[in-house]
Amino acid sequence: MQDRIVITGMGTVNPLGLNVEESWASAVAGVSGVGPITLFDSHAAKLQVNIAAEVKNFKPDQYMDAREARRRDRFEQFAVAAAREALKNSGLIVTESNAGRIGVIISSAIGGLHSLQDAILTNYTEGPRKVSPFLIPMLMANGGAGMVAIEFGIKGPCFSVASACASGADGIGTALMMLRTGMIDAALAGAAETTITSTGVAAFDRVGAMSRRNTDFSMTPQPFDKNRDGLVMGEGAGVLVLERESDAKARGANILAELAGYGATADAFHVTAPHENGEGGAAAIRMALESARATVDEIGYVSAHGTGTSLNDQAETRAIKAALGQAAYKVPVSSTKSMTGHMMGATGALEVIFCVNAIRDGILPPTIHYETPDPECDLDYIPNKAREAKISFALSNAFGFGGHNAVLAIRKYL
Repeated sequence: MQDRIVITGMGTVNPLGLNVEESWASAVAGVSGVGPITLFDSHAAKLQVNIAAEVKNFKPDQYMDAREARRRDRFEQFAVAAAREALKNSGLIVTESNAGRIGVIISSAIGGLHSLQDAILTNYTEGPRKVSPFLIPMLMANGGAGMVAIEFGIKGPCFSVASACASGADGIGTALMMLRTGMIDAALAGAAETTITSTGVAAFDRVGAMSRRNTDFSMTPQPFDKNRDGLVMGEGAGVLVLERESDAKARGANILAELAGYGATADAFHVTAPHENGEGGAAAIRMALESARATVDEIGYVSAHGTGTSLNDQAETRAIKAALGQAAYKVPVSSTKSMTGHMMGATGALEVIFCVNAIRDGILPPTIHYETPDPECDLDYIPNKAREAKISFALSNAFGFGGHNAVLAIRKYL
């Protein structure tokens, strides 16, 4: 029988908190991480969007050497902070003997957008000699993975998966496959993202994907609600420590859950819009269930991609119904992006963490801001308040621009 792949550590920084337990408590309480943009002057930038879900009170020198922090983009700082918590939580100690058998697959859809934007402005106003010599390692999408490997002395496979907003889920799924084949014995897997810049906000707004409720943002984003008007950009990181069950048990690790399955597909339809019938997402859900050797009847919760855009929420609802059939109406679904905002590639990793805690605590996080049902989105979205429910199996959906669909299956460890 194939060795199960288990989760032994988790770490995060995100708009709801600077660690796993703080973030989970906020999610269960239905706290919104949305507020006015403070990372730059959005009004001076003449943006039509002035709100975001920022990480609050993050001090990088609490997680790494201050000099090194200055040489790292914000997304790399987040990656190291989340990885540090995950490693501590897992009790896994990196040594000379095991360093080459541990992988680091920490993804990013965009990479160091803060550093890239700053460098372009510097080059334009002050000339190329004023551009930082650390720019390349600060902007590259694999920088988070590389900095984590350097920080902790991990010498196994180290890279980033870039599949838009599915990047974190695909990175975790890739680690699962590498562990199953025996290529590595453990992995730090997840994603980090920091796209709250004038360029990032302007670009997503030009696609027509963002909420513009700048004056009263108390009810945005509104995933699955009839009056949803777009996503709110977030930022953060989520990292898991994954191991084979036998190795975890041998070292006496506290096993949090089983990472049971992974499915990934492409819509091959449109560069930004999902296929309207959700067929790619449905296929990924079926693939994840097959990978986990699970049936539809086992599903106790679906963590939806749920961005709050008109097209995504409708297509995802159709995907869930296509994959689950009539059972879709019995399975609770929620979007924690209603609280965290859309952390792009990193959200899929954080939502796996929330699934693990939902299974552990027997409570499902809500979709806040849900007010008016949409006939096209007619599932049980756990509106506004968390719900007690003993579950043993959850799915986490992550869908991205380019038609990327990734689904992870999480099972209670028994």
